[in-house]
Amino acid sequence: MLVNVPLAYLFSWPFSVLQEQLFVPAFIFGYWLTNLIGLMMLHQGSAGLLKKQRDKFSFKKSFIVSLIYSALIFAAVMLGWLESPAQYLKHN
Repeated sequence: MLVNVPLAYLFSWPFSVLQEQLFVPAFIFGYWLTNLIGLMMLHQGSAGLLKKQRDKFSFKKSFIVSLIYSALIFAAVMLGWLESPAQYLKHN
């Protein structure tokens, strides 16, 4: 949260300058994008710990894991277990 939220904010700010309504969708996309990159970095780092799998980093596998993670978060929001990102932004 200390890394992804500021990066997502910086990503979405130029979109809000163009049109204010673009901020929230761009923020959500930017946050998802930072999660994708972070998961890929974690996967590559953990694969590097095992010498046998050093050359087996898979962009496709990391992307699929990120999509599953995103689907789980979306489901948690839809089930009411988490507030949507728009609700968090309204509290400020």
